[in-house]
Amino acid sequence: MTNIFAHRGASGHYPENTMLAFTKAIEAGADGIELDVQMTKDGRIVVIHDEALDRTTTLKGFVKDTAYEKIRTASAAGKWKDSFKGVRVPLLSDVLRLAEKADFLINIELKNSIFRYEGMEEEVIKKVRFYGLEKRIIFSSFNHESMALCHTLAPDIERAVLTMDVIHQPERYAAAIPASGYHPKLGTPAVSAEAVKHLAKNQVALRPFTVNRPEDMKWLIKAGADAFFTDYPEQAVSVREECGK
Repeated sequence: MTNIFAHRGASGHYPENTMLAFTKAIEAGADGIELDVQMTKDGRIVVIHDEALDRTTTLKGFVKDTAYEKIRTASAAGKWKDSFKGVRVPLLSDVLRLAEKADFLINIELKNSIFRYEGMEEEVIKKVRFYGLEKRIIFSSFNHESMALCHTLAPDIERAVLTMDVIHQPERYAAAIPASGYHPKLGTPAVSAEAVKHLAKNQVALRPFTVNRPEDMKWLIKAGADAFFTDYPEQAVSVREECGK
């Protein structure tokens, strides 16, 4: 079965990377959620996509330069503005606490390609272990050195190569990290029915992002893709049911 990951939660209809978006994704029947983590000035692991606060919150400046006590006071409604009241930037531990009570997968993207966030891998791993969720977590990042470090620190937690480029022999590249997941951008030559089959033979899971058109969902499901990331999990679940998967 092709798993459906809600990209930043059910972000097509709710403010991204918020507890509301994650809860709605699980209610819609998603198999998992995808979220992004950054580190605050005081070393807290927060769930937010951008390095800057401006787009998704009512604050300005960088996450790395702002203490969590300030970030937690801001609205995280982003483009939705007044449509959603009281949504905040969650801590990673808030999401992991939710996962203790429900059975879903979590793809944690470490956003450390622009700012290195020294020690973030250790903090994220510590929190995952605290909640006993090692078997339900996938780490991913555009920073592949970070994924290699995650292997050193926690070889039992799955890792994936996140990329917008086309990688030659991705199964060999993933093995060098090592990682067992390959997360390329939909619309690049890296994502094809042939790639799904080839990577499956080499025990590498292909999970493209971001898949929002029903026709793309259909062919990925029929091709046997391990999973895909979508802003519209409810629609994806419906398409999967139509495909009889």
